Amino acid sequence: MSTDSWSPYILTFVTFAPLVGALLLMLFPRRDRDIRIFSLVFSLLTFLLSLHLPVHFRRAVTGFQYEIDRSWISTPNIHYHMGMDGISLWLVLLTTFLTPLCVLISWKSVHDRVKEFFIILLILETALIGVFTSLDLFLFYFFWEATLIPMALLIGIFGHERKVYAAAKFFMYTMIASVFMLAAILWLYAKTGTFNFVTIRDQIASHQLAGFPGAAQWLFLGFFLAFAVKVPLFPFHTWLPDAHVEAPTAGSVLLAGVLLKMGTYGMLRFNLGLFPEQAHNNASWIMTLALIGIIYGALVAMVQPNLKKLIAYSSVSHLGFVVLGIFSFTQAGLNGAMFVMLAHGISTGGLFMLAGILHERRHTYEISEFGGVASPMPVYATSFLFIVLASLGLPLLNGFIGEFLVLSGAFEARAIYGILGGAGYLLWMYQRVFFGKVTNPINNSMRDMIGFEKAAVWPCALAALVMGVAPILWLGAIDPAVQDALAPPVTHAVSKVVGQ
Repeated sequence: MSTDSWSPYILTFVTFAPLVGALLLMLFPRRDRDIRIFSLVFSLLTFLLSLHLPVHFRRAVTGFQYEIDRSWISTPNIHYHMGMDGISLWLVLLTTFLTPLCVLISWKSVHDRVKEFFIILLILETALIGVFTSLDLFLFYFFWEATLIPMALLIGIFGHERKVYAAAKFFMYTMIASVFMLAAILWLYAKTGTFNFVTIRDQIASHQLAGFPGAAQWLFLGFFLAFAVKVPLFPFHTWLPDAHVEAPTAGSVLLAGVLLKMGTYGMLRFNLGLFPEQAHNNASWIMTLALIGIIYGALVAMVQPNLKKLIAYSSVSHLGFVVLGIFSFTQAGLNGAMFVMLAHGISTGGLFMLAGILHERRHTYEISEFGGVASPMPVYATSFLFIVLASLGLPLLNGFIGEFLVLSGAFEARAIYGILGGAGYLLWMYQRVFFGKVTNPINNSMRDMIGFEKAAVWPCALAALVMGVAPILWLGAIDPAVQDALAPPVTHAVSKVVGQ
């Protein structure tokens, strides 16, 4: 742990700074401009605080850093236990990076209930960060469920025509699946007397848990189902297109950029961390579902007439790569899975922002309504092309590194169909929207990107470039955590002592 005096408390500051902002915003005057500025300041403050994490992170050390463990509730035995390793580090940074961009992209597009919108956005940020930093299973489950309410409200209040249906579908799917994880957590608590992730992991690894062999497969499936629905892994994906199409732009950015990563993070942290033997035993059918998702997502995206739904199905395909990498149980596969998570958050977040900009001009996502958009909107068209190339995996941009590593660690011959599909549907979509004949005269008079929109989208483009050119900046912290995740379970406690 860093000798910096902030280190024991930095995770608390980063996690709850947005919540403090939301509470203060409730007392703020109802002038919309002031509300937007206040929200931007607090989201930027959270991002600046989070930069402390990678700067002082000891990359060569395995185990958890910035750890804080305080008794919270005596009965049941619940602790305020937080910490992070290289797996959760960049997911926290991804959350704090995207939230200010969500504030910027919503600057002109949210007109009604402005205060409520930004309060919900900041509360959602705290819940997302909490998921990635909690080491107490009760605390983890609390934050996990806490993400549902603000996201459902963002969709249900600020979404489009079928917003209530989409919000209810999202809420019910993910909440019902999470009940199985809760049952598994309660079983573990009943047997161990603690919610501490590290303690439970070590007891399982040392075969000290009575009744575990008979229950292990059901416990594994309880966690896995909650995570598979959140990813979403085929065939649990049907809630995602509706949620994306109906959500406001900021909701889609955080949904695709961060919320879906909760599922893949959970698989890596809990399914592999707590149940390594069951993870290996179930890997074949899970990787088959991932492979189906890669190909299915790409093929269905290719025939979508709706721009936002096309991007949503691309997420099904991309997240299939992540699951494939996780259950390859190889260094390259897990490193690639983590990198695809981050790259997808950046590039797909950028795509949803760009789709939202187009919707602001024309109030439609139908691809057939566009054509020839590159002429009146050259800056927008260039920005869109850059993010598309990053998403489909062009070398020197962020999408290439992760997919290459996943393929190196998994089924290269099979997964190549996913790459071919990915390039096809994104480039074909781009050609139909930006080139060809202008099918609607209104397209000739559309305004190019303005300052707030550039400030929201261009950081994603810059991040995609830096991640593609210098991936070691990210992989240097990810690699030791992945090695720890792949290590034989009985060595965890020993490696942690040696690392410290």
